[in-house]
Amino acid sequence: MSGHHQRPSVSSATPTAIPPSDPLEKYAGNLNDRKVPTVPPPATKKPTEAEFFAADAAGERKPNHAFLKEHFFKEGRLEEEQALYIINRATRLLAKEPNMVEVKSPVTVCGDIHGQYYDLMKLFEVGGSMSDNVYLFLGDYVDRGDFGIECLLYLYSLKIWSPSRVVSTAGQPRVPAPHRVLYIQEGMQVGVLHCIRCFAYIAPGLHKYSEKVYEACIQSFCALPVSALVDHRFFCVHGGISPNLVTLQDLQNLNRFQEPGSQGLLCDLLWADPITNYGHETEPSHNGTVPPGTSFLPNATRGCSYFYTYNAVCQFLERNNLLSVIRGHEAQDAGYTMHRKTPKKNFPSVITIFSAPNYLDVYKNRGAVLKYANKNITIRQYNSNPHPYWLPNFMDAFTWSLPFVGAKITDMLLAVLSVCSEEELDTDSDGEIKEEHAAEQIRLRREQIKNKIRAVGRMQRVFTLLREEAESATELVIPTDPNATPVTNQLAVNGAQMSRGIKSFEDARKSDIANERLPEFEPRANSAIFPAPSMRLAGGRDDMAGMDTLIRRTLQEEREGEDDDDMLVEKVAERLAMGRTLGPGQRPSALKRHGTS
Repeated sequence: MSGHHQRPSVSSATPTAIPPSDPLEKYAGNLNDRKVPTVPPPATKKPTEAEFFAADAAGERKPNHAFLKEHFFKEGRLEEEQALYIINRATRLLAKEPNMVEVKSPVTVCGDIHGQYYDLMKLFEVGGSMSDNVYLFLGDYVDRGDFGIECLLYLYSLKIWSPSRVVSTAGQPRVPAPHRVLYIQEGMQVGVLHCIRCFAYIAPGLHKYSEKVYEACIQSFCALPVSALVDHRFFCVHGGISPNLVTLQDLQNLNRFQEPGSQGLLCDLLWADPITNYGHETEPSHNGTVPPGTSFLPNATRGCSYFYTYNAVCQFLERNNLLSVIRGHEAQDAGYTMHRKTPKKNFPSVITIFSAPNYLDVYKNRGAVLKYANKNITIRQYNSNPHPYWLPNFMDAFTWSLPFVGAKITDMLLAVLSVCSEEELDTDSDGEIKEEHAAEQIRLRREQIKNKIRAVGRMQRVFTLLREEAESATELVIPTDPNATPVTNQLAVNGAQMSRGIKSFEDARKSDIANERLPEFEPRANSAIFPAPSMRLAGGRDDMAGMDTLIRRTLQEEREGEDDDDMLVEKVAERLAMGRTLGPGQRPSALKRHGTS
């Protein structure tokens, strides 16, 4: 009929991948089809025993790393017993290795992985086959990426399968006892670590598995060797050298089966860095000049350990008849840096390698591995792989959306409270009201309404804060004041800053520098697991880690003095109280409609 909506006909023989634009039209496609067919569904089933185990040439059952590779790629998880089997068996293997593992070339040296499992897969493509090549990893397997537990379990399964082909050394997950929080995500970091996260989040290890898995990972990190020696020529370590490391023999007396302190040899091996103007210490720089002959300076960036100088490294190499120090620990724009060459052997004194491309999804850096074979060094670079997205702190979409809904609700409540005019709230009753009784009613009603308005206002501020946190959770931003002291665990504040904040590798490093420190963190009393503070909460708000705490603290705050908001509260409460305090038989007049913004 003319003027009536005509529905287009749909053929049931040709199901469409996208529902029709007309919401009244019956969808003719398969309701079980994925809306984005190009994105594979995650693995929802945990592996059976037959899938999890495979037999080697000698008939021994070991974790099937080929199956696990694809299973983890599809975001699959293991049974708790299976995860514990991998971790505990790998721990026993690692514990038998010396503090410094001797490795023969050919070897592929890999830097920090940082929980970027999908880039780890690219690393193995670039690094070559394990059948004729040793993989040497320099720590930081599970920190800050969302897939640290997958990285750790896969690398440990490879270690179980080929103990001599995979060598893993310790990284920052090894931290002082007060900071023993999940390097898991930090990890799974699962593991010990200086967690920054939720840069770290309480982490994938706990979110995806359990405290048992977390504790097992902590034990495994304490079993990791602290260094490696390649062909008696290259000293490989996560951080660097130490004033307590005179010769390589000093490593034999080190007890690595403990959490490191905030100083000492074990701490330095994990946390030390080359000084910013390494190799040019006597030249003027923003850090000033270093007196000639200086070897070590306090590392203010990390909050522990030392900066070591070119002079210190050259002396260390000469004392131990080495060619170079190969280390990770620092993000590199190109994925690697060849530092100043030694005067005698004309070879880079320090080589920094970093294997996490597009670190934190904002650095825009390349990843790299170092291949050493036949006395030749080759650097192979690669770009990041796409990966699944997780909401901050592994929130579900409903929880993540609550601040947005709450902010709108409080906006509406305030709009309702402020839309009434004095004229609208006047009464039209002809009855008489006892003045004393009415005045007391008005006073009590006014106080009640003022409290409610303040509560709504505070709730509004809470949800506004949470909404900004949710909006900015995935981006770093550089400080607006270059001279300002960095705020610990600071992420983007709003969308505008996100769009203009991180434009380059240096921007990202400047924004993230505060998160590279050994964190100052007080564990909860009587707690075996120490939750990591959120990086997205600015300094001074670390204790407000959850929505409940934020709401509770905001509602309890007491405002001092009278300001514009208090005057508004007073005015609205006065009008509402006068209009609602009615005598017997009285009725308020109808409210008029007003547009609100």
